[in-house]
Amino acid sequence: MIEVNNISKSFGDRLVLDDISIVFEKGKTNLIIGKSGSGKTVLLKSIVGLHEVDEGSILFDDRDFTSMSFKQKKQVRKEFGMLFQGAALFDSFTVEENVRFPLDMFTQMSYEEKIDRTDFCLQRVDMSNVNKLFPAELSGGMRKRVGIARAIALNPRYLFCDEPNSGLDPQTAIRIDKLIQEITTEFNITTIVNTHDMNSVMEIGDKVVFIYEGIKCWEGTRDDILSAENQYLNDFVFATNLAKTVKLIQNDKGAKD
Repeated sequence: MIEVNNISKSFGDRLVLDDISIVFEKGKTNLIIGKSGSGKTVLLKSIVGLHEVDEGSILFDDRDFTSMSFKQKKQVRKEFGMLFQGAALFDSFTVEENVRFPLDMFTQMSYEEKIDRTDFCLQRVDMSNVNKLFPAELSGGMRKRVGIARAIALNPRYLFCDEPNSGLDPQTAIRIDKLIQEITTEFNITTIVNTHDMNSVMEIGDKVVFIYEGIKCWEGTRDDILSAENQYLNDFVFATNLAKTVKLIQNDKGAKD
């Protein structure tokens, strides 16, 4: 479980996060949504320690991360798994080397143990027999799955995903969503996903937090969204779905021309 207690963050005179409190539950997919510039990316970066908050505290299973020394934070970060927006694989590394990288960095495993763990993680994301390929030889969805395999290599307690469906077609996006949800449940991880994809929200949003102009404006489950009486949330959901519909119509029209 991750507890965010009354955190605020400013950059100069600009208040980006304003007194936000959230509990992210273990074994569930916790989604942060909001339009661009709402503060959701700053919130995620603050939780993982890339930004220091001005006020408030962040607890990982009752451990106060904000009050820890650099050395103590480094130990906790070993329990993190990260899936970046573009997968962020090393182009000059093979798939196997990319997944093995955190094991090389943070463990004393033997080479054979690292390979066994790498193979297990790749099998878990349905990416067997690609060990010797390079990222350039993979599709966007395949790179994301390799990114997930790397993220779970250290058997993390906490998984952070930043726009995991960015640039993917709808079918591949659903597959990535389901994979994140399955891994979260299977390994009982506390997962936080930053997204603006309403399909993801409705598919896997065990808990959904809506950020509006740096404020936690609403929270609930994916089922609660359908009956929410929050105007800002309704405007966001409508605008997001409308934009997707227009884009699909334009793509369909282009295909027929």
